[in-house]
Amino acid sequence: MTTLRLLLGDQLNPRHPWFARIDDDVIYVLMEVRQETDYVLHHAQKILAIFAAMRDFARNLEAAGHRVAYLPIDDPANRQAIPANLDRLIADHHARAFAYQAPDEWRLDHELEEYARDLSIPVQKVDTKHFLTTRDEVAAFFAARKRWQMEPFYRRMRVRHGVLMQPNGRPAGGRWNYDRENRKAWHGQPAEPRDWRSAHDHRALWADIVAAGVKSFGEPRADALPWPLNRDEALRQLDAFVAHALPHFGDYQDAMSVQATRLFHSMLSFALNVKMLSPREVIARAEAAWREGHASLAAAEGFIRQILGWREYVRGVYWARMPQYAASNGFGHRRPLPDWFWTGETGMNCLRHAIRQSLEGAHAHHIQRLMLTGNFALLAGLDPEQVHRWYLGIYIDAFEWVELPNTLGMSQFADGGLLATKPYVSSAAYIHRMGDYCKACRYRHDERTGARACPLNALYWDFLARNRAMLGANPRLAVAYRQLDRTSESRQAALQIRAREVLADLDAL
Repeated sequence: MTTLRLLLGDQLNPRHPWFARIDDDVIYVLMEVRQETDYVLHHAQKILAIFAAMRDFARNLEAAGHRVAYLPIDDPANRQAIPANLDRLIADHHARAFAYQAPDEWRLDHELEEYARDLSIPVQKVDTKHFLTTRDEVAAFFAARKRWQMEPFYRRMRVRHGVLMQPNGRPAGGRWNYDRENRKAWHGQPAEPRDWRSAHDHRALWADIVAAGVKSFGEPRADALPWPLNRDEALRQLDAFVAHALPHFGDYQDAMSVQATRLFHSMLSFALNVKMLSPREVIARAEAAWREGHASLAAAEGFIRQILGWREYVRGVYWARMPQYAASNGFGHRRPLPDWFWTGETGMNCLRHAIRQSLEGAHAHHIQRLMLTGNFALLAGLDPEQVHRWYLGIYIDAFEWVELPNTLGMSQFADGGLLATKPYVSSAAYIHRMGDYCKACRYRHDERTGARACPLNALYWDFLARNRAMLGANPRLAVAYRQLDRTSESRQAALQIRAREVLADLDAL
């Protein structure tokens, strides 16, 4: 009695209970399909890394004795859609049962549930055994609360899992959150560690992808693809982070520099999001580094908060609010993305660097995403759906369950404040304080009006002015609004004129 078990491209966990025993009646199905490459325009490295990791995973399953049916992108029998391929495989193998792991993205979950309802054979849907919470746990936690702030949820997770806790039930060090210690600018020292590297040559696979008609953008780096493709490589990447970057992560997690691409960020999110690594083991390694004196409490807590707190939290927001959440647009922003979002060809040095880095490496750290591209997009009133699709496509670690709440909620405040307590917007002053981009920029960070003034300055004050009805009572913006009110009417008018000039031709910036 043959059972087909479907594995998606982000379900590459060799320690899943499915693989604990060899069963000759089970066939594992993996497929490279245009359905998944084409629903949004993806970075070349993202497509290449996922396909290469899937192929590696399939080879390891077969080497362990499992039966595998693998459909490459250029297989003539590949119907380029998951349901159509499943129909053929079920018929070809005379399958009497079908099973799949719960997808992390709403569209795939919805599609597979509909597909399963129409099948005439038994269907089993199982958990991925990856996350620390169930899909509906965050919604249940916040059911009686007006605001869905992450902090109380994070504290509950710390207690529940005994992470960074004292025997008396209090947090290690007496504080739950060391965010105030995580905001130092970086001036070249300590040196940025070398990235973990196990470069792979996938020029043949890339040629197959291109020949199959798959569209993409960004540099494929097919001759030296730098991402881990299996669990062993991901563990080596984790080792390198804990040894060389975690000790400095806390201090500089909000820093930016034209001299650096990663600073002390882990670069583990791709391996985590395709499930090569478990969040439990990553958290445990960071906590052990602190307890062994290798990293400060502020560094370990700041990193653990992103995984134990934020990662689980945004997933819960996603499942509680989809599919309506994807249409969030609280400000009614409709402007299209400037052309330079796809090229990096802009005179704004901070955005040029962040976008070019993203195009070349399929990665930018969270402050570059939030306070450079995201900040500009919100101030300029770019369409949040377009911004979401850009983020989803360009970043190696962007899967909708984590990217969409981060973009619409945290970055664009499009959900009206469900997820974030304020819009994360800034003038050039913040960019200048936390990075070194302004030194070699066409624009002046300390000028608000005039052709040489940084566009972020006028856009920032114009954003606050035009959204006062929605944001004026926000206590976290009180200082900014008091400063705006102290600005003379003539100065405010000049700022609005400069903002209109910038918005009239965003492509020319």
